Amino acid sequence: MKKVGLGIAVVIALVLLGGFVLNQLGDVAEAARPGDCARISGALDNPKYQAVDCGSEQANVKIAKVLDWNEKTCPSGGMDYSTYTGDATLCLMPNFVEGACYGQNSDTGIAKVDCATKDSVKVAKVVSGKADRAACGDSRAAVFPEPAITFCLERGDQQQ
Repeated sequence: MKKVGLGIAVVIALVLLGGFVLNQLGDVAEAARPGDCARISGALDNPKYQAVDCGSEQANVKIAKVLDWNEKTCPSGGMDYSTYTGDATLCLMPNFVEGACYGQNSDTGIAKVDCATKDSVKVAKVVSGKADRAACGDSRAAVFPEPAITFCLERGDQQQ
């Protein structure tokens, strides 16, 4: 069994925490659609939203769902979604890429890093269409129900 350490917890926490600090997205949020990707920067100081292509190295989040005015919370499952509120509420999930490693970044919360980076987290597997912790076996699972996706996470800096 692979031990998954503090690095994964920190990266996941940064993804979740980042969502709660933005409260004014204005017109940018209104144009956002599920499946779109963005770069969130200025993590805690002065968060900024920039729409980017999902294949871009800069895309650190993906919009899972845009809530209607009368919906109060994002779908939950194995992890809560991050929410960004303003004129619209966006339910976000990380834009993790299978095989890539991620680490802490003071500007964006998380960013792609070399897997040898201390406390990096490797996305061992991405299971689209399933919100299922069991799909990850011994790896740590980050599960999102809508759209259904499971990220299987391992320590990047301890790969052999």
